[in-house]
This record gives sequence, structure tokens and C-alpha cells, in this order.
Amino acid sequence: MNAPRKLLLVICVAAAMQPAAAEYPDRPIRFLVSSGAGGSPDITARIFAAELTKQLGQQVVVDNRPGAGSVMGTTLMAKAPPDGYTIGYGTIAPIAIQRSLQPSLPYDPDKELQAVVQITSTPNLLAASKSLSVSSVTALIGYARNSPGTLLYASTGTGTSQHLTGELFKLMTGVQMTHVPFKAATMALTDVIGGRVQLMFENISSVGQHVKSGKVQGFAVTSSKRVAAFPDLPTMDEAGVPGFESISWGGIVVPAGTPSVIVARLNREVNAAIALPHVKEKYTGFGNDLVGGTPAQFTAQIKKDTLKWADVIKRAGVTAD
Repeated sequence: MNAPRKLLLVICVAAAMQPAAAEYPDRPIRFLVSSGAGGSPDITARIFAAELTKQLGQQVVVDNRPGAGSVMGTTLMAKAPPDGYTIGYGTIAPIAIQRSLQPSLPYDPDKELQAVVQITSTPNLLAASKSLSVSSVTALIGYARNSPGTLLYASTGTGTSQHLTGELFKLMTGVQMTHVPFKAATMALTDVIGGRVQLMFENISSVGQHVKSGKVQGFAVTSSKRVAAFPDLPTMDEAGVPGFESISWGGIVVPAGTPSVIVARLNREVNAAIALPHVKEKYTGFGNDLVGGTPAQFTAQIKKDTLKWADVIKRAGVTAD
């Protein structure tokens, strides 16, 4: 046997003796959520963690890392090893909004995060304390104009979609209200229910149950169409603010550089989970819409909302805390 053939034989034997690369995933996956337990992102993440655990055959463990307007948890997502074993639930505030508020973010959403798939599209719901002596959006606007600056509206932090929805409302109606940021949706809701703060624009999946139970008043939803779970609630457009729309979203992101085969696998499995009847049923009850689609479609949504909220931040003069 000549030398080239001997060398080829040695290479083939050596390759055959190498252990096969483990198929992804071969160990548990960490699922980072950049907000606290009980809010809309946490609810969504836990539903999909359960489904992905079944589909991938490995435990998907939710790891809540709230703080700094979701910047803390998103930084952990961006800086994690790009191996598919840390995935994140990316939301509109830290990915599309905060970059216009904090030019010195510890991560670059465009360069350090890879969009995998959008999961939800979630309207906010304008909710009010039952102690407030108005019961509609038009009456609220009249009240605010007659008593400028006296109304307090809560949010889960400066730069969140809830905060900027309130700022958009002020811009489009000309009313004056005072923003009161809280660290978590549960804390904000407690003060609205107790009448210490009069209003909040909050994700429908977390505030909706309190509207249904009668603990707070529901005035309108911020989507362009009515929500099936709350058919009697008008849109903001129908309620007297033409053209008003504010939608939050969430989806799976991974660190940039994650192998494309892993991104494709995660995208495929999440889209499969979205199509499951029992998952759809849960989200219909929350008032969320399930989206799905490709990484490119999620990236386009991120870019669209980055531009929209940058404009609102500039016109409203919003600054970081």
C-alpha cells in the first residue's frame, strides 16, 4: 500500500474512533426571564418551558433575573455562551426601547442577541382604581384636563411599554399625568386596587384577571382590534383616541453566535408549541395573541418598534432614572 493510501486509512480509522458529537440538547437548558415572577413574561416563559421540556427531552429551567428595567437579565442573555444552553425570553423594553433611553447599555441588542421566534403580541389594558369617579376614556380625558397633573399612573419601571404607553396617551390627548414607577406589576396593581395610584396601562395577561374580578375598572385595550377575552372593552381608538395603538411582545432570543442549526431547532420547537390546542386555549384566556414565524420576522418587529418608541421618547422628553 502506497503512502497516500496508508495516510487516508489512518485518518478514516481515527475518525471512526472519535465519539459522535452529542445531539442538542444533551443537558438542561437555562431559560432567562428578565422580570420577576407573576408578570406576563414569567407566565409565558413557564408555559413554554414546560412544552419545550417535553419536546426537547431535557429540562428547561426558568431563571428569573429582574432588575434595572429588565436590563440585568438581558445582559446575562447577551453575555452567555452561544451554545444553546442559555436561552432568553426577550421583551420589548430591554430589546427595543431601552436603547433609546440608555446609550450606555451594557449590551448591544443588534450585535449580541439573535432573534429566534416571536411568541406573543400583547396589548396593554387601561385600568383604573374603582375610587376614580370616571368610567370611560373620554371621561378620563375630561377629568385630567380639568385637574392637570393630579392623576397618577403606575408602571413597572421607566422605559417599559407600560410607561411609554402612558406617555403616548399624554402626547395624543394633551393631558398631564404623573408617572409612578414600581419594581413589579404586582406592586403597581396593589396600589391601583388600593386607590393610592389612579391608573395604569398594564399587560392584559396580568391585569385582566383583576378587571374580571371587579377589583379595578377596565376602560379600553391598546390594540387596533378588540380582544376576544374581553369583548366588551373597546379599543382606545373606539374609546376616543383615534389611531392609538401600543403592543408589547415577547419571544425567544439567544446570544449572537449561537449555531444556526440550534437556532433552527429552537424556532421549529417553539412554533410547534404555539400550534398546540391547549397552549392556544391558555393564551386566549389571557388576552394574548400567539405569533410564531421566522427569526427574520421577529427581527423586523424589533426594528419597527425600536423606531416607534424612540420617537415617543424624544417627543415626550423621557429620560432614564
